[in-house]
Amino acid sequence: PVQILTYLDGVVKVEETELKPRVGFLYPVLTHNISVLINATRERDSGQYMCTVNVVDDVTSTGKNIGVINLTVLVPPAAPACQLHGSPAVGANVTLSCASEKGKPAPAYQWHRMAPTLQVFFPPAQDRARGTLKLTNLSLDMSGLYVCVAENQAGSAECSVILEV
Repeated sequence: PVQILTYLDGVVKVEETELKPRVGFLYPVLTHNISVLINATRERDSGQYMCTVNVVDDVTSTGKNIGVINLTVLVPPAAPACQLHGSPAVGANVTLSCASEKGKPAPAYQWHRMAPTLQVFFPPAQDRARGTLKLTNLSLDMSGLYVCVAENQAGSAECSVILEV
Protein backbone atom coordinates (compact mmCIF):
# COMPACT_ATOMS: atom_id res chain seq x y z
CA PRO A 1 0.00 0.00 0.00
CA VAL A 2 1.03 3.58 -0.71
CA GLN A 3 -0.07 6.35 1.62
CA ILE A 4 -1.63 9.22 -0.31
CA LEU A 5 -3.31 11.46 2.24
CA THR A 6 -3.07 12.01 6.01
CA TYR A 7 -4.59 14.20 8.67
CA LEU A 8 -2.54 14.40 11.85
CA ASP A 9 -2.56 17.03 14.60
CA GLY A 10 -4.74 19.37 12.52
CA VAL A 11 -2.54 19.19 9.43
CA VAL A 12 -3.52 17.69 6.07
CA LYS A 13 -0.57 16.21 4.20
CA VAL A 14 -0.71 14.99 0.60
CA GLU A 15 2.08 12.54 -0.20
CA GLU A 16 4.27 12.81 -3.32
CA THR A 17 2.36 10.51 -5.67
CA GLU A 18 0.80 11.06 -9.09
CA LEU A 19 -2.45 11.70 -7.20
CA LYS A 20 -1.01 14.69 -5.31
CA PRO A 21 -2.47 17.46 -7.49
CA ARG A 22 -5.82 15.64 -7.79
CA VAL A 23 -6.66 14.30 -4.33
CA GLY A 24 -8.01 15.79 -1.12
CA PHE A 25 -10.62 15.53 1.61
CA LEU A 26 -14.13 16.34 0.41
CA TYR A 27 -15.09 18.13 3.64
CA PRO A 28 -13.14 19.80 6.44
CA VAL A 29 -11.85 16.91 8.54
CA LEU A 30 -13.38 18.24 11.76
CA THR A 31 -16.87 17.53 10.36
CA HIS A 32 -16.08 13.85 11.04
CA ASN A 33 -16.67 12.98 7.38
CA ILE A 34 -13.36 11.95 5.87
CA SER A 35 -14.58 11.27 2.35
CA VAL A 36 -11.84 11.64 -0.24
CA LEU A 37 -12.15 13.13 -3.71
CA ILE A 38 -10.04 12.35 -6.77
CA ASN A 39 -10.26 14.87 -9.60
CA ALA A 40 -9.64 14.05 -13.26
CA THR A 41 -9.70 10.29 -12.69
CA ARG A 42 -7.57 8.07 -14.90
CA GLU A 43 -7.74 4.38 -15.63
CA ARG A 44 -4.62 3.78 -13.54
CA ASP A 45 -6.39 5.26 -10.50
CA SER A 46 -8.36 1.99 -10.38
CA GLY A 47 -7.49 -0.15 -7.40
CA GLN A 48 -8.16 -0.79 -3.76
CA TYR A 49 -8.23 2.17 -1.38
CA MET A 50 -8.06 1.81 2.39
CA CYS A 51 -8.95 4.34 5.05
CA THR A 52 -7.50 3.92 8.52
CA VAL A 53 -8.68 6.02 11.47
CA ASN A 54 -6.59 6.09 14.62
CA VAL A 55 -8.01 7.94 17.60
CA VAL A 56 -5.52 8.79 20.34
CA ASP A 57 -6.03 6.70 23.53
CA ASP A 58 -8.98 4.75 22.02
CA VAL A 59 -8.37 1.04 22.64
CA THR A 60 -11.98 0.02 21.86
CA SER A 61 -11.68 0.69 18.09
CA THR A 62 -9.04 -1.99 17.46
CA GLY A 63 -9.86 -3.78 14.21
CA LYS A 64 -12.89 -1.55 13.55
CA ASN A 65 -11.01 1.44 12.25
CA ILE A 66 -10.31 0.34 8.68
CA GLY A 67 -12.50 0.83 5.62
CA VAL A 68 -11.70 -0.64 2.21
CA ILE A 69 -13.21 0.20 -1.16
CA ASN A 70 -12.39 -0.94 -4.68
CA LEU A 71 -12.40 1.75 -7.35
CA THR A 72 -12.82 0.89 -11.02
CA VAL A 73 -12.45 3.85 -13.35
CA LEU A 74 -14.54 3.23 -16.47
CA VAL A 75 -13.06 4.24 -19.83
CA PRO A 76 -15.22 4.86 -22.92
CA PRO A 77 -14.20 2.97 -26.05
CA ALA A 78 -11.62 4.64 -28.25
CA ALA A 79 -12.66 5.19 -31.86
CA PRO A 80 -12.63 1.68 -33.33
CA ALA A 81 -10.96 0.65 -36.58
CA CYS A 82 -13.17 -1.02 -39.19
CA GLN A 83 -11.72 -3.37 -41.79
CA LEU A 84 -12.93 -5.56 -44.64
CA HIS A 85 -11.31 -9.01 -44.93
CA GLY A 86 -11.72 -11.00 -48.12
CA SER A 87 -12.58 -10.26 -51.71
CA PRO A 88 -16.09 -8.78 -52.10
CA ALA A 89 -17.15 -10.64 -55.26
CA VAL A 90 -20.59 -12.07 -55.99
CA GLY A 91 -20.94 -15.45 -54.22
CA ALA A 92 -17.88 -14.89 -52.01
CA ASN A 93 -17.68 -14.57 -48.23
CA VAL A 94 -16.19 -11.58 -46.38
CA THR A 95 -15.69 -10.63 -42.76
CA LEU A 96 -15.99 -7.12 -41.41
CA SER A 97 -14.01 -6.45 -38.25
CA CYS A 98 -14.23 -3.70 -35.68
CA ALA A 99 -11.78 -3.20 -32.82
CA SER A 100 -11.27 -0.48 -30.24
CA GLU A 101 -7.84 -0.23 -28.59
CA LYS A 102 -9.20 1.16 -25.32
CA GLY A 103 -12.27 0.68 -23.22
CA LYS A 104 -13.01 -0.48 -19.69
CA PRO A 105 -14.89 -2.68 -19.39
CA ALA A 106 -14.18 -4.21 -22.79
CA PRO A 107 -16.65 -2.82 -25.30
CA ALA A 108 -19.37 -4.82 -27.03
CA TYR A 109 -19.68 -4.29 -30.77
CA GLN A 110 -22.85 -3.96 -32.85
CA TRP A 111 -22.87 -3.90 -36.65
CA HIS A 112 -25.70 -2.46 -38.72
CA ARG A 113 -26.20 -1.55 -42.34
CA MET A 114 -27.31 1.98 -43.19
CA ALA A 115 -30.00 3.23 -45.59
CA PRO A 116 -31.36 2.62 -48.11
CA THR A 117 -31.59 -0.93 -46.70
CA LEU A 118 -31.36 -0.72 -42.91
CA GLN A 119 -30.32 -4.01 -41.37
CA VAL A 120 -29.24 -5.18 -37.91
CA PHE A 121 -27.21 -8.36 -37.49
CA PHE A 122 -27.38 -11.15 -34.92
CA PRO A 123 -25.31 -14.25 -34.03
CA PRO A 124 -23.93 -16.37 -35.57
CA ALA A 125 -23.21 -13.82 -38.35
CA GLN A 126 -22.19 -11.22 -35.78
CA ASP A 127 -19.83 -11.75 -32.84
CA ARG A 128 -20.47 -8.87 -30.41
CA ALA A 129 -17.43 -9.66 -28.25
CA ARG A 130 -14.92 -9.92 -31.12
CA GLY A 131 -16.50 -7.22 -33.30
CA THR A 132 -16.79 -9.37 -36.41
CA LEU A 133 -19.57 -9.67 -38.97
CA LYS A 134 -19.47 -12.55 -41.46
CA LEU A 135 -21.30 -11.96 -44.71
CA THR A 136 -21.72 -15.08 -46.84
CA ASN A 137 -22.71 -15.68 -50.46
CA LEU A 138 -22.45 -12.00 -51.36
CA SER A 139 -24.91 -10.50 -53.80
CA LEU A 140 -24.99 -7.08 -55.45
CA ASP A 141 -27.76 -5.85 -53.16
CA MET A 142 -25.53 -6.42 -50.10
CA SER A 143 -23.43 -3.42 -51.15
CA GLY A 144 -23.68 -0.44 -48.84
CA LEU A 145 -22.38 1.36 -45.78
CA TYR A 146 -21.83 -0.85 -42.71
CA VAL A 147 -21.40 0.86 -39.33
CA CYS A 148 -19.93 -0.64 -36.17
CA VAL A 149 -20.67 0.84 -32.74
CA ALA A 150 -18.32 -0.01 -29.86
CA GLU A 151 -20.11 0.52 -26.55
CA ASN A 152 -19.66 0.08 -22.81
CA GLN A 153 -21.09 1.71 -19.66
CA ALA A 154 -18.81 4.73 -20.11
CA GLY A 155 -19.73 5.63 -23.69
CA SER A 156 -19.60 4.65 -27.33
CA ALA A 157 -17.70 5.27 -30.55
CA GLU A 158 -18.16 4.10 -34.12
CA CYS A 159 -16.51 3.45 -37.44
CA SER A 160 -17.77 2.38 -40.84
CA VAL A 161 -16.77 0.52 -43.97
CA ILE A 162 -18.24 0.65 -47.47
CA LEU A 163 -18.89 -2.73 -49.07
CA GLU A 164 -18.93 -2.70 -52.87
CA VAL A 165 -19.84 -6.12 -54.26
